[in-house]
Amino acid sequence: MQTRSIMSVLAGGVLALALTAAPTALRAQRTLTVLGPPAMQRLMPSAVFYDGQVATTQLRNSGGVKFSDGHYVLISLVDTSGYSSGVAAKYQAYFITEVPLRVGGAPLRAGVYGIGFISNHKFVVTDVGGHDVLTVESANDSAMKRPMPLQVLAGSGSTFRVYVGRSYVVMSR
Repeated sequence: MQTRSIMSVLAGGVLALALTAAPTALRAQRTLTVLGPPAMQRLMPSAVFYDGQVATTQLRNSGGVKFSDGHYVLISLVDTSGYSSGVAAKYQAYFITEVPLRVGGAPLRAGVYGIGFISNHKFVVTDVGGHDVLTVESANDSAMKRPMPLQVLAGSGSTFRVYVGRSYVVMSR
């Protein structure tokens, strides 16, 4: 009889633990891991196709995120020396997202894009044909002590910032 009581208490404890862990598991699904250049060298191709040409990626200037469900967002600056000045002005980085995102509050479908920070504090996303997909406001982080050519920083939950120098845009799932 005493064994049955102990088993009942243990079963109740396991159930209680499972119920308290469920909200934690749901929160964990929204988190992300920031990826730096070493991880990006395994994930990002060394050359990419955009607007009829192939450009090399600058893997030393790359970053991304891996969501807890295993999906990725990958970003790398590219060598745009072969592109016209008009294309190069708005195509600074190659952007791959396996999931739909909100970019500066605007929806963006999963896909492959070119991105860039342009004049008047704007961030532009273009398809691989060079056509504008969306343009949103960007911000400037004047408090940043050591700006880098490109970096990705985690925010809260599934929010992250993509920086080129001190200019950034907030993205989320």
